Amino acid sequence: MLNFVSSPKIGRALKILILPLMILLSQAAAIQSTGYIYLPLTITQDCAVESDAGDAALHTVQVDALPQPTLGMWLNAEELAALPMDGPAWDYLKTTADQPTPMPDLSDQNCDANVRVLAKALVYARTGQVRYRNEVVNALRIIAQNYTESGGRTLALGRELVAYVIAADLVDLGGVDAKLDGQFRNKLRALLTETLDDLTLQSTDEGRPNNWGTHAGASRAAIAIYLGDSVELERTAAVFRGWLGDRTAYSGFSYGDLSWQADPENPVGINPLGAMKDGHSIDGALPEEMRRGGPFQWPPVHTGYAWEGLQGALVQAELLQRAGYPAWEWEDRALLRAVEFLYDIGWAPTGDDEWQIWLINHAYGVSYATNPTALPGKNMGWTSWTHAQAAP
Repeated sequence: MLNFVSSPKIGRALKILILPLMILLSQAAAIQSTGYIYLPLTITQDCAVESDAGDAALHTVQVDALPQPTLGMWLNAEELAALPMDGPAWDYLKTTADQPTPMPDLSDQNCDANVRVLAKALVYARTGQVRYRNEVVNALRIIAQNYTESGGRTLALGRELVAYVIAADLVDLGGVDAKLDGQFRNKLRALLTETLDDLTLQSTDEGRPNNWGTHAGASRAAIAIYLGDSVELERTAAVFRGWLGDRTAYSGFSYGDLSWQADPENPVGINPLGAMKDGHSIDGALPEEMRRGGPFQWPPVHTGYAWEGLQGALVQAELLQRAGYPAWEWEDRALLRAVEFLYDIGWAPTGDDEWQIWLINHAYGVSYATNPTALPGKNMGWTSWTHAQAAP
């Protein structure tokens, strides 16, 4: 295996030069060990890099592995079979799945290989066409057998990883290649506690009450579900419930400026029902993201961080809901109130945030305007096809 432990620039250069060779070698090994022949994964130019500063986190949680995963963490076979194979949403998904995929890279917070691999997994799961599954398996092999996270930060890891875990579930990696699935599971376990720029996925989830934490929490939840680790999942759910506003569940976050908090003595990730400040409703506001536009003022200074924070939160909620936690209902429907707050101040989602509205409409039975070809986001996408109907 390769360990890209040099500087980020050197590590990225090595990835571009060496990983294509590793793909060929790993494919040869796969054929020998499993009898499967995997179609080549077409690699395009490595994804771009964006810089951002991060804070220190609080603490970590370590647990032992528990049972095997249950298929269907995002969609199960029955749900997939009911989805259409025509219309603009399907056409957009299928067109994307047919395109080359950038090199999987857990260190690049802007790499869209994750959602492109997810598109291939979804098309395979609906059509059964093995070539899509083969491309997904090849991408997962790169993740499992290398250190693509090296040189990055937990923001990138949190954004990137969850889509790969869901893709593994959709193609039933364990049934296709048990050896690779074991390697992938070991990699996921290690990624929970691997230190990247002084943080781990767990400590980011438990210390950062902003988009860093929500993305980390979504990937952490996906790992726990895939590994069948009920202890890890229970801890993740408690942290998420604390972020939504239940400080009795968890309150160990480190906050910045408190001027957007309804109660600065008891800060939360989403302001509680009925919260007011200076005669204005801040019910549903995400204080840690709103402060990125500046201290409290009215009208607020626009920032895109509120929708960015919700990207991780909505994926986390759906994963937890399907795992048996009523996450969409927690704290007086905190996530719906967060969306309502943003619409009320005129900040409807645009660009790679539009996919979230399909998930909100699905979860709550509301009818916000949607885009049938909504762009995928940092960690998820294709919800105009997967979640076009209200939840039962």
